[in-house]
Amino acid sequence: MTIPSPGPFTGRTLDGLGRDLRSGRTTSAELTALALDAIAGGAELNAFVTVDAAGAAEAARRADEELAAGIDRGPLHGIPAGVKDLIMIAGMRVTMGSRHFAGHVADADAACVARLRRAGAVVVGTTTTHEFAYGPTGDRSAGGAARNPWDPSRMTGGSSAGSGAAVGAGLVPLALGTDTGGSVRIPAALCGAAGFKPAYGAIPADGVFPLSRTLDHVGVLAATASCCLLAYQALTGARLPEDPVGEVRVGWLEPGSLFPADPRVAAAARAAAGQVEGETRMAPEVLELFRETYLAIQSGETAAVHAGRLAAAPDLFDPEVLDRLRQAAELPAWRYVRALDARRELEEHAEALFGPYDVLATPTVPILAPPIGAREAEAGGERIQVRAALLGMTSPWNVLGRPALTVPAGLVDGLPVGLQLVARPGGEARLFAAARRTEAGGQG
Repeated sequence: MTIPSPGPFTGRTLDGLGRDLRSGRTTSAELTALALDAIAGGAELNAFVTVDAAGAAEAARRADEELAAGIDRGPLHGIPAGVKDLIMIAGMRVTMGSRHFAGHVADADAACVARLRRAGAVVVGTTTTHEFAYGPTGDRSAGGAARNPWDPSRMTGGSSAGSGAAVGAGLVPLALGTDTGGSVRIPAALCGAAGFKPAYGAIPADGVFPLSRTLDHVGVLAATASCCLLAYQALTGARLPEDPVGEVRVGWLEPGSLFPADPRVAAAARAAAGQVEGETRMAPEVLELFRETYLAIQSGETAAVHAGRLAAAPDLFDPEVLDRLRQAAELPAWRYVRALDARRELEEHAEALFGPYDVLATPTVPILAPPIGAREAEAGGERIQVRAALLGMTSPWNVLGRPALTVPAGLVDGLPVGLQLVARPGGEARLFAAARRTEAGGQG
């Protein structure tokens, strides 16, 4: 995969950058200057909202001084990183992509940002989010739409839109995002990057502006699954074995059982998955229960977050976001309570779906990146709703809080395709083992 306009971090991995830093071939100051120049030069992508050039330069200087003094904080030490514009960064403007918070300055770091800093990373700025993270398209934000680096007329996907564009374009080698129904994996897939949604709560969401508290996950975007693993381990302290005990059994989850898919996208993802042990399908009644449960939980929790703003200043919302919030507010309370109870039933269905497999593979997104502003598309000969398509493969795993990863799976019509891998609870080691097998096969 060769991006039309590669940035300075295109094709560079976190471990490779780390070797360059520790060997003296480069410095954090040099890497940070490259990132800042690339962000300025790639302004058409609208990947960043606020750039802290002075703060980043100072953090890079400290990182270099520490390495020179023998203080090594690990694989993220000295690495430039972007942070989604609803994750608090002390002293920086964080807007949630909304006019409601146009001048908001965070007074403390979110827990994940504090961990990022302790790991030695250099925060360069905030990345564009769909307003309040309430949309998978990434093209509704107070600062305008983020643009896909492979074709700026097309959407990045959302809601971690700028993080996907920034990593996909090689402006930075690492970015934080949030994922409520696919918001790390969707933009990573559409922008040609890897993205990891850890298990629920693995990276704390304290200091992250909520969308849906029991569905929200903090995740990472980087060039490869191996890079995502390095970032995940640095942010959580987890240490996964390189080679899990026993064979990793991968099953192909038939995409049509989740959502109508562009056959070219499905074929590319299937090829990237390589050798699988067999195939499985989600039953229609289980899919419907997943969709109803996801919608009810997200609607109920999101309406609660925004009730005051809806009453006091509805005109400050993007019209599309406002319309969705008003629909969410109409959800009966009994549906929300019933949806919380349905999670237990869905766990049983998921176990049956996984069957003998440790990991399920499927396309991350069943369509190519649509044009910015598009709300309908075609897939498998059917007219579909873009929002539903973008969420169709990813949202079930937020309901259950299971770890899920997207890796690049090649190009169709010059646009990236993603392969999604989903693990059983506690199956992170097997998930990344499956991803290494995919990457070793030459995909992405």
